[in-house]
Parts: sequence; C-alpha cells; structure tokens
Amino acid sequence: MKRAGITAALAATLGLAAPAVVAHPHVFIDAGLELVFDEAGALAAVQVVWVYDEFYSLMAIADYGMDPAFSGRLTEDERAELAEIYSGWVEGFEGDLFIRHDGRPVVLSGPLDTVADLAEGRIVVAHRRALEPRVIPGAETPVILSVHDPSYYTAYTIAVAPLIRGRTDCRAEVILPDFAWASEQLAAALSEMLAEGADDFDIEADFPAIGADFAEEVHLTCGP
Repeated sequence: MKRAGITAALAATLGLAAPAVVAHPHVFIDAGLELVFDEAGALAAVQVVWVYDEFYSLMAIADYGMDPAFSGRLTEDERAELAEIYSGWVEGFEGDLFIRHDGRPVVLSGPLDTVADLAEGRIVVAHRRALEPRVIPGAETPVILSVHDPSYYTAYTIAVAPLIRGRTDCRAEVILPDFAWASEQLAAALSEMLAEGADDFDIEADFPAIGADFAEEVHLTCGP
C-alpha cells in the first residue's frame, strides 16, 4: 500500500472521507540505498538517493525560480544551486535515515558530496552518509536501516533493492511495515487530539510522530 492508499486506509479506519486531519503525508519520495563496506568488512557509509514526486518537484522548481522555460532540464548552475539547497539541512534534521546495530543507534555524518538534478519532471538528490563509528553486521546481529520522516510529512518508499558494495557475503532484506496496525495507532492518536479539542490547524502543527510506524526497514546481515 503506497502513497494515496495509505491515507485512504487511515480515513477508512477513522470512518471519515479523508479530511484535512488525515492529509499526511504531503510529499512522497522513492528512495534508493547503496551500502558501502570498507576493506575491513565494516559498513562505512550509505549512499542515499531521493526521487521526489512530480507534484512536489513542479512546485519546488517553480519556487526556486529554476527552469523558467519548463524545458525539464536544469543548467549546470541550477544543478549546483539545487544541490546546495538540499544539503543545507536545518539544525535538528537527521536526514530521515536512522541506523541501529546491536540495539543501539549509529551516529551518521551530515550529507556528503551532494548532487541534484531534475529527471523526467522529478527532483533527484543523492548524497553520502558516513557511519561514525563503522559497524560490522553479523548473521545474528543485523544492521537495521529505517528511511522515514518522524513527523510523517514525507512518506518514503524503498523503490529498488538496496545495493551492496565491498562485500559479497551480505544480504539486505526490505521489511514492510504493518500498515493496518500503523493506521490504527495514528487513528487513536488523532482521535485523542480531537477529543481534547484540537482543530485541523492544531493537528497539522503538532502531528503525531508516527513516521517510524509506517517506515520500511532494511535488515542487513553478513556472514554464513
């Protein structure tokens, strides 16, 4: 279940016709991950690709004043400017990539070597995140990667199987969330807010942090 289907399922759970209070998510991104190992066999970095949905891309490119002729192509200067925009993360933004190993969160660098372009009407952004420190996945101790926006303003889909570079004995399995359960959790949280007198503006401003419940995960294991 993707994109509008998530909102429709939630609306059905609430018994509502998709009002503003269930309008999340607003932005949809197809994500790609490349898992990069070093010579010691440790996971050193994750190469991340975001491909934004067509509507967001159209609005963003217009807001940035790029491609005024609607050619679908950006100049070299516009691509550089776009990369700068999408690498200038505000304080507190964690890049919507979360990694755990052996029950503990793994610290990641900010975006490195960011590039951006417009392809087939969609903004494409790629960057690298370095692990600090690096970790070694095992057969019983997987590295778990979750691509999600905690606020659920943006919905991510892992669009292609993750790539693995630097080792040949690793597997990356994409685990889908339980959308029905996640929708129930969100419906309960929204119902509680409505019962406390929240209006659409209040809910939009303080939307429940349920992005992780709707997130796809990658379970990375290595070894025999």
